[in-house]
Amino acid sequence: MSPALASTLGLVVMFILGTALPINMGALAFAFAFLVGVFAVGMSANAILASFPGDLFVTLVGITYLFAIAQKNGTIDLLVHWAVRAVGGRIAAIPWVMFGVAAILTAVGAVSPAAVAIIAPIALRFARHYGIDPLMMGLLVVHGAQGGGFSPISIYGGITNQIVARAGLDPNETALFLASLVFNLAVSIVLFFVFGGGKLLGRRDGDRHEEFEEGSRASLPVRGHGGTPAAPRNGEAHAAPAIDRDRLLTLAGLIILGIGSLGFNLNVGMMAITVAVALALFAPNSQKGAIDKVSWSTVLLIAGVVTYIGVLEKSGAITMVSGSVAQLGTPLLAGLLLCYIGGIVSAFASSTAVLGAIIPLAVPFMVSGQLGAVGMVAALAISATIVDVSPFSTNGALVLANAPEAERDRLFRRFLIYSGLVVGAGPLLAWAALVLPGWL
Repeated sequence: MSPALASTLGLVVMFILGTALPINMGALAFAFAFLVGVFAVGMSANAILASFPGDLFVTLVGITYLFAIAQKNGTIDLLVHWAVRAVGGRIAAIPWVMFGVAAILTAVGAVSPAAVAIIAPIALRFARHYGIDPLMMGLLVVHGAQGGGFSPISIYGGITNQIVARAGLDPNETALFLASLVFNLAVSIVLFFVFGGGKLLGRRDGDRHEEFEEGSRASLPVRGHGGTPAAPRNGEAHAAPAIDRDRLLTLAGLIILGIGSLGFNLNVGMMAITVAVALALFAPNSQKGAIDKVSWSTVLLIAGVVTYIGVLEKSGAITMVSGSVAQLGTPLLAGLLLCYIGGIVSAFASSTAVLGAIIPLAVPFMVSGQLGAVGMVAALAISATIVDVSPFSTNGALVLANAPEAERDRLFRRFLIYSGLVVGAGPLLAWAALVLPGWL
């Protein structure tokens, strides 16, 4: 068996095992990188580890550490509370506030499942109180999280832009962010009206809103095992989060992170760790345990997959697969096929892992100018993440977990139908909007 075929087969087996078994795909990737790299490709261990993504490691640890501090000291609860107050009695605005808050959380560095875990319980509580379709509310939360997920200082954005840069291309961070945001916003507008949002326009319920807000506060600080939101206990209530010193400093730190990384092009990961350490120095007790909430499973996942991609490149598999895809037709058809591969695999596996594996496959087409680099990367990114509404993905599962038990089976079936439509149409729409016109 040739090295290229062996490494490609290893990638397929890795995804199958990671999807079928509760094993971190990053750990599998490291094991397969060693086995395939040494025994099939003839690489040394040092050569394999040379592909370890140190820059991505720092970005992931720094951003999730900072976000863990912000969640632990109540800054996230404060931001959510402000959004709840902004709704007033305008019922039609409620789903859009949930969309916006989820987008902001992921845009400033929250991993998408963390944002959905925070917002979904509140959003579904609003839906029950105001008679809003829970499917529409849950979908807007997920699409909001995905819409903000490719900002230059986000997890997805940082991963994608660095993968593109490591491939020798110039990433367009702003275009990627706006493409994802506009695409998810457009999908959400359609969903809003399809699932009854038009009937909410013009409805106001100020008295019931104030009554509900008192109840919603109980759901904000209650956490179950692992930091995930838990159902509030009967009679439990909490006062509105106050702007204390720690929260004010955290808000300032998030602003400094944005200015430093966007305005001065400073390394996002190093900036995030610096801000997190500064906050820890000011309030060492309040941040205690925050480092344990770093998304270490995501760090392992990305580091392992990117390291394996290095073995894949060394074996010549990427050139082989790209050549095979090219033989199917024109580069445009190859781009569409790659979008579908990313979307289908991501519906059952990790989107971050898929991004690390699928983007390098399109690099030869982008380098040669056969496909627009910015549009193709954006289409692949959207295809791999928009399917996270699947009930088999973390985001979809989080929404379902927060639905009332009596409604859960019906909501699951509706999610399943919708996710099937998204897997079938999402990659095609992303390709048609961003790759086919050739304007990016």
